[in-house]
Amino acid sequence: MLRAESFAPASFPAVERGARLPAATSGASAGGFTNLFRELRREIEQFIATGSDRSSGMALSAEGAVRRARMLWNEGARNTIGAASPPEAGRVSRTTPEAQRAFVASIAPFAREAAARLGVSPELVIAHAALESGWGAHRPMGFGDRDSFNFFGIKAGSGWRGEVVRAMTTEYEEGLPVRRPQIFRSYPDAMAAFADYARLLGESNRYRELPGVGEDAVAFARALARGGYATDPDYAEKLERLARQVRAIGLPEAGEE
Repeated sequence: MLRAESFAPASFPAVERGARLPAATSGASAGGFTNLFRELRREIEQFIATGSDRSSGMALSAEGAVRRARMLWNEGARNTIGAASPPEAGRVSRTTPEAQRAFVASIAPFAREAAARLGVSPELVIAHAALESGWGAHRPMGFGDRDSFNFFGIKAGSGWRGEVVRAMTTEYEEGLPVRRPQIFRSYPDAMAAFADYARLLGESNRYRELPGVGEDAVAFARALARGGYATDPDYAEKLERLARQVRAIGLPEAGEE
C-alpha cells in the first residue's frame, strides 16, 4: 500500500510500540476479546510473580508474553475500529475465477486511462489494484459500508483535503507483520481513484523508475518496491505473479467494458 509519507507526513498518530501492556478494551464490539485479554494479563502477572505458568505448566518468556499481548491487542483493535479492513499488505483474497474476471472488466477502462498516463500496460495497473484490494473485495470501507473506492491502499497524509476512511492494515517491521489503524483516502468513484493513483505515481520522485516501463512486470513491481510503496518484503514477487494472472484472464476490448 502507498504510504502517506511518500507525499506528505502522515496525519494519524502512531500506535504505541513499547513493551508495556495496554489496558483491556471495553465495549460490546470487542466481543470476547476483553475476557481473553484479562486471562492473558493474569497469565503474564503470574509468570512475573512465580517464574512459571501454573495454569498450563509451560514457561512464558517476557518477550513471548509481549508478542502474544500485541497479537491479541491488534486483533481486538481490528474488531473495534469501526471500519472494514483492507487485506494484509501483499495478501490477495481467495476469490473465484468468475469474480476475478468481473473485477478486471469493471476497472479496465479506468486502468487503461491510468496506464496511458504512466506509460505502462493496463494489465499491470489492474494487477496492482488486485494486490492492494484483494480483487476489489477488501477496499477500505467507511461507516455504513460506504465505499472508499480506494483500490490501491493509498493513505491520507496531512496534505490530503478529500474524504477519508479509517481501517486496520498490516505493515511489516523487521520482517514481521504488525496490525495497526490507518487513515486512507476516499474517492467519490473509481475514476477519481485511478486518476489520483496515476497522478501520484507519475509525479513522485520516489517512483521515477516506474513511468515508461511498458509491459515489463518485473520493472514495474521493483520500481514500486524500491520506492517504498509497501513494507512487505515479498511485494514485488506477488505483484509479478498477479500480473501474469491478469494477462491470462485478458482484458475486454476497449468500449466493451
